[in-house]
Amino acid sequence: AEMAAARLSGGENRLVSLPLSRIRVIMKSSPEVSSINQDALFLTAKATELFVQYLATYSYKHGRGKEKNALTYTDLSHTAEECETFQFLADILPKKILASKYLKMLEKEKRDGEVREDNEEEEEEEDEGEA
Repeated sequence: AEMAAARLSGGENRLVSLPLSRIRVIMKSSPEVSSINQDALFLTAKATELFVQYLATYSYKHGRGKEKNALTYTDLSHTAEECETFQFLADILPKKILASKYLKMLEKEKRDGEVREDNEEEEEEEDEGEA
């Protein structure tokens, strides 16, 4: 393992294009992580890079990228929404909507939420009566 770490420290910039120092900071932000092995750091960087490459390629091929010869945010958000593999990214890559439409959605959610909370309180009271 030491040889691998020594070999990586010299040529790692050619093998991965993501900054290892930044990835180390992100990994250390997890409370469960106390120390990070150099090989684990490198492999996480490489896996992340390959994942981003796969996401971009998939989005380009399945979006309108070919028509425009460009990868757009819309292509990425469409992939996150439509492709099961990438659905966990839906919150990070939401569909773009107009601010006015978003505000209307928030208002509706707020109204629906108030109605739902009232119903929940009634249900709780019923449960207490049964016990």
